Amino acid sequence: MSAAKSVRLDKLLANLGYGSRREIQGLARAGAIRLDGVELEDAGDRIALDPDLPDRLTIDGAPLDPLPGLCLMLHKPLGVTCSHKEAGPLVYGLLPERWRRRDPPLSTVGRLDKETSGLLLLTDDGALLHRIISPKASVAKRYRVTLDRPLTGREAEIFAAGTLMLEGEERPLLPVRLDVEDATRCAVTLTEGRYHQVRRMFAAVGNHVAALHRDRVGGLDLPEDLAAGAYRVMSQEAVARVFAAC
Repeated sequence: MSAAKSVRLDKLLANLGYGSRREIQGLARAGAIRLDGVELEDAGDRIALDPDLPDRLTIDGAPLDPLPGLCLMLHKPLGVTCSHKEAGPLVYGLLPERWRRRDPPLSTVGRLDKETSGLLLLTDDGALLHRIISPKASVAKRYRVTLDRPLTGREAEIFAAGTLMLEGEERPLLPVRLDVEDATRCAVTLTEGRYHQVRRMFAAVGNHVAALHRDRVGGLDLPEDLAAGAYRVMSQEAVARVFAAC
């Protein structure tokens, strides 16, 4: 087995958002950085990036933040935007302030619009992000839909046909599965991610989406105990479920 990669302590902590290298050197001189309970007095020392490092390294008595390769599941609430720059509440504002300074940065895996709630993934792993959103992966997403008007009974057939054209588009949508719950509620499962796709699909058949909530990505369900606005670090097993068949 190859040895774990090592990195300068100040570089690691700076990339995790703990401050500038000068500030981190100050933390070390103040005895605030400990590895296995032993003070690290020189922030220029190299440290092995072992998987258990966050359990062994503490900053001011608190465990080290997750290492690069972080993947989160977040229960996005309504009224919050998936953006770094737009006005108003942003999903990144739901995370610890220090995490917004990480390098590489955390990015959303796709987007949910401001008026859509539910399961949102974020990662600093660019390869993982592109693997999830790649059309080749065909990762399915399930949305719970509440409509203004009752379903006519024809929607499931129309959506599944793979021939529905959205206004302004030049190619039809891939087949979409619709499961009826009652007259005005249903679930749709799709593998594309076109702009406002679910809302535009129902507009195309003469209806209007009143509420939209995503509760599954791939084989990963939004946990019932994850409150709106809360997030959770994903295990490797949870990431693997994203690619599992629904």
